[in-house]
Amino acid sequence: MKKRLFTIFSALLLSVLLTIPVFAAGDLPRLVDAADLLSDSEEMDLLEELDEISERQQVDIVVVTVDSLEGESAMEYADDVFDYYSYGFGDERDGILFLISIEERDWAISTAGYGITAVTDAGREYMAEMFTSDLREGNYLAAFTTFAELCDDFVTQARTGEPYDVGNFPQEPFNVGVSLAIALAAGLVISLIVTGIMRGGLKSVHSQQTADNYVKKGSMRVEKEKDLFLYRHIDRRERPKESSSSGGSSTHTSSSGTTHGGGSGKF
Repeated sequence: MKKRLFTIFSALLLSVLLTIPVFAAGDLPRLVDAADLLSDSEEMDLLEELDEISERQQVDIVVVTVDSLEGESAMEYADDVFDYYSYGFGDERDGILFLISIEERDWAISTAGYGITAVTDAGREYMAEMFTSDLREGNYLAAFTTFAELCDDFVTQARTGEPYDVGNFPQEPFNVGVSLAIALAAGLVISLIVTGIMRGGLKSVHSQQTADNYVKKGSMRVEKEKDLFLYRHIDRRERPKESSSSGGSSTHTSSSGTTHGGGSGKF
């Protein structure tokens, strides 16, 4: 099966290399779109970004797409591509590879070397939340760009000595629309309070809990009393989601004997 995988992917890689003339002999592209999900211009733009981040961070950031996993699991396939095509910087093979398979609708992230440190288990789950919806909707360039930018951010953060992990995730980007809505709502509440106070100062008659003060004593006799249930109000609060990770990066050994981190999922 591994030999078959090597043969199939070699053919796919060769077909991709023939369409990208910018590589010198022996170089491997950090983008292999074997499933042909991107246009030529999108491939060039994404490849330029992957190369820039990889060279600056000295950590290979790789994106691979395939039509089918040919019977392999997404995690095994991603590990094997990383190993057999010698991705990764330095002796520790520092790298992060993102694989998707169209037929199975699977994705996998394989990390090695410093990539294991930078992308913890909880960090990988955070990444998946950021790109899965774009994959599901067929916005592949957006998903791959998000992955690349997150890798850049995660590696930078890891070099501070505190990788993104449980209880330590990136701050959500500033959302102008949400902030404007909050400001408008706050303004409305403040205006209601102010006008309520002003209106309250002008009242000479105040509301009463019962109508006793408006009924002449002895003019009406109540013979029956009944409590009617009109409605009820229930507050529901979503239970906070607990991460399946307790922190750090779990690892496994690939078929070639290399230590990898990472994980996989569906889209």
